Amino acid sequence: MLQASDLKQIMQHWAEVMGRNRDYLIELDSHVGDSDLGLTMGDGFAAASKAIAEMDETDIGKLAYSAGKAMSTAVPSTMGTLMASGLMAVGKALKGKTEMDDQTVADFFQAYFDGVQSRGKAQVGDKTFLDGLYGAVGVLKADAADGKPLAEAAKRAAAAAHDGFLNTRGMLAQHGRAAGRGEQSRDLLDPGAAVADLLMQGFSEFVAGKTETVE
Repeated sequence: MLQASDLKQIMQHWAEVMGRNRDYLIELDSHVGDSDLGLTMGDGFAAASKAIAEMDETDIGKLAYSAGKAMSTAVPSTMGTLMASGLMAVGKALKGKTEMDDQTVADFFQAYFDGVQSRGKAQVGDKTFLDGLYGAVGVLKADAADGKPLAEAAKRAAAAAHDGFLNTRGMLAQHGRAAGRGEQSRDLLDPGAAVADLLMQGFSEFVAGKTETVE
C-alpha cells in the first residue's frame, strides 16, 4: 500500500530519472523536435517534486494536482503541458485518497494516460507518449485483478512501456513536428514514448527499492 509520502518520493525519483536522461531525451528529440525535451522533462519533474516535497498533505489526489500545476507553470511547452495535464487528471481521479492499493496504482496511471490523451487529442498508434504508456496500464490493471505483487506488476509494466517505446519505430507520426516528415517519420523512435518508458522504469525502481526495504 502506497501513501502520500510515497508519492512524494516517486516524484523525486522521476525528477532524478529525467535529470539523468536529459541528454538521451535531447538526442531523441533532435530528430523530430527542437531538442528541448530533456530540459523540459528535467525541469518540469524537478518543479513538480519540489512543489509537494514539504507539503503537509495526506490526500494523494491533492498532491498530484499540485505537482501538475507546478509543472505547468515551470515548463509551459507542449510536452510540459501534456505531462502536467496527466498529473492534474490523477489529482482529480484520486482526490480524497490517502493510500493506494494495487488497483488504485492502476487507476493512477490510467488517469495519467487519460489526462494526456484529453489534452493532446492523440490516439494509440499515433506515435506519441500514449504508445509508451498504454501497454503498461494494461499490465497494471491485469496484474491488480490477478492479485500479483506490485513489484512484479511494476516490473512487467516497465517492460511493456519499453516495448511500446521501441514499437513506435515503424509508426507514422500524426502530431507535432514529426508529422511533417511524413513517411520518413516511420524510421524514428518517438521521444514522447521514451518519456513514458522512463516514467515506468522509474516507478518500477521505486517499488522494487521499497519492497527490499520492507523485507
